[in-house]
Amino acid sequence: MRIWENHHAAAQKVGVLLFDGFSNHCLANAIEPMRAANMLSGKALFLWQFFSLEGAPVESSSGLSVAPHGRIAEAAGDMLIVMPSYGFRDLGGWATQAALRAADKRFPIITAMDTGSWLLAEAGLLEGRRATIHWEELTPFAERFPDVEVVRERFVIDGNRITCSGAMAAFDLVLHLIGQAHGQALALEVAQLFMTRDSARSHSGGASPAGRLVSRALGVMQEHLEAPLSIGQVAARAGATQKTLESRMRAELGAPPTAVYRRMRLNLARKLVAETDLSVAEIALRAGYQTPAAMTRAFKETFGTTPRALRQSS
Repeated sequence: MRIWENHHAAAQKVGVLLFDGFSNHCLANAIEPMRAANMLSGKALFLWQFFSLEGAPVESSSGLSVAPHGRIAEAAGDMLIVMPSYGFRDLGGWATQAALRAADKRFPIITAMDTGSWLLAEAGLLEGRRATIHWEELTPFAERFPDVEVVRERFVIDGNRITCSGAMAAFDLVLHLIGQAHGQALALEVAQLFMTRDSARSHSGGASPAGRLVSRALGVMQEHLEAPLSIGQVAARAGATQKTLESRMRAELGAPPTAVYRRMRLNLARKLVAETDLSVAEIALRAGYQTPAAMTRAFKETFGTTPRALRQSS
């Protein structure tokens, strides 16, 4: 059973180890959901810094230069993200292997994104683990590292090792980590902020039948925020009975469909309050409430403040 809300999790300190040729897209998809989670929660839930092997600037595949905060040898935290991309086969020398093995003692969790799995495997950090890599490299990766159980999945979590197949999957992975640590409600709100739909899953990636059903139901809800449907109608349009949807949504998100739908409508209301000059009455209509008073009560119960107070503080 997943947790719908968790307001007591500790902040997570994340290090990002960049190599020349890293993907801007992958980096943004990893960091931007964390930034959004901080903004939406009003708390520093994620603290991140960038590192390189020697602390020198690194350049992405598209020419973006990043000045790291320091050398990876000086870094410690809760999770390290290893992020090469192009040219990764030339990066796996003894210096990289030694740095990764040493970092394994300072970071409880190591995550490899894009082609980072190759570097972890060369350092002996994926031996006996399930792992994935950018799908273009799956076959050579499996041939090169027979002691790794290679699978074609968007991301794989095996104990304290996480591997991710590429930039688009990085977004899904970070949403999943946000949901695990801070609750599915926040992960869902981050997904809505980025206006994603089928990939806007705050659960484990939607690969299972249950996950696919929940994703379809979330899509139906997203399309009908101003004129909400009944849960029975949502279930029918998602291709299931109401009882099945109730069961699977509780299992995937830790809340019933009514609570999820309500939160999605209130997320929209909060966005409109913060980013537009629409009246509270107009916002209530757009969020599917018949009266401003009804929306204000639900808004305060969920966010701890009223729409007008939030707008004034903004």
